[in-house]
Amino acid sequence: MSSGSGKFKHRNLPLLLLQAREQVIARFRPILNAHGITEQQWRIVRALLDTGPLEPRELSLLCRISSPSLAGVLARMEELRLIKRKRFDHDQRRLHISLTQRSRALSARMAPQIEATYRDIETLIGAEFSSRFYRALDELIGALAAHEPAAAANE
Repeated sequence: MSSGSGKFKHRNLPLLLLQAREQVIARFRPILNAHGITEQQWRIVRALLDTGPLEPRELSLLCRISSPSLAGVLARMEELRLIKRKRFDHDQRRLHISLTQRSRALSARMAPQIEATYRDIETLIGAEFSSRFYRALDELIGALAAHEPAAAANE
């Protein structure tokens, strides 16, 4: 690995965030696999647990899944009876995506393992660092979202 040509003075933040994400998700992947749910499906379940029903566009933005990919993931989740789609009464073009009782039961079964994994991570990195890191991530997301480039909103 080269030490760099001096062209860039900043470290590669997107790559560092991806590496950190992979280190974190690797600890959750065995739980997801054991319960037969993909990472994208779990992102959707967690988002809907946290927010309640959402429109596909909102889910796409929140979960960072492209619209074409999301359509396929939602179709599969509907086949598995993990989500249900309901048209708005006042606008039949719009859909609300919500969780089914089956997905709520699945998340309840997974919760003890998921929470234990969060505790393990916090033990490894320390509660104080964990708290600072969450605050820093919230601050980073908020600051950058306030000045989001137009192209990023269309992904």
